[in-house]
Amino acid sequence: MFLFPRLPATRRLRCEALRELYRSYRSENTCEARGLRLLREWLSPCQREQFDAQGHFDVIGCDSGKKYRIHCGTAMNVHEIDEAGRVKSGLCFVPKGSLVTGDVMLAQKIALETFERRALAVANRCLIVDLQLRSNASRAGRAVTPRPFT
Repeated sequence: MFLFPRLPATRRLRCEALRELYRSYRSENTCEARGLRLLREWLSPCQREQFDAQGHFDVIGCDSGKKYRIHCGTAMNVHEIDEAGRVKSGLCFVPKGSLVTGDVMLAQKIALETFERRALAVANRCLIVDLQLRSNASRAGRAVTPRPFT
């Protein structure tokens, strides 16, 4: 068995601090972390604040002026928002390739802000049920009928 002399306390603390610094660098330098960092750099200050507080941000389409909300995720995460701020419909469109969440969200943001019509042409639409509306209606004893696409 090898016997190693104990390191002096100051040197041991320095080594532990260096190890912790390396661990934090490795965790902040993952693909996911880099993707989200790139997304945050491309968001406007208002979008960044909204994303930090609520986990989503709003985008205005370049062709129609409609408002879209991009939630954190890679699929079924884009919602069209009406004038009252309610979800009108869901959209699913993603770039080709296997990309991390931040990169997908950035591609969706750029697509809606620069070539909205082409993005919507390839997007799959889905019905989004407003869970708050459903829970309020069920408490009142009413049935909820989903709104059709327009």
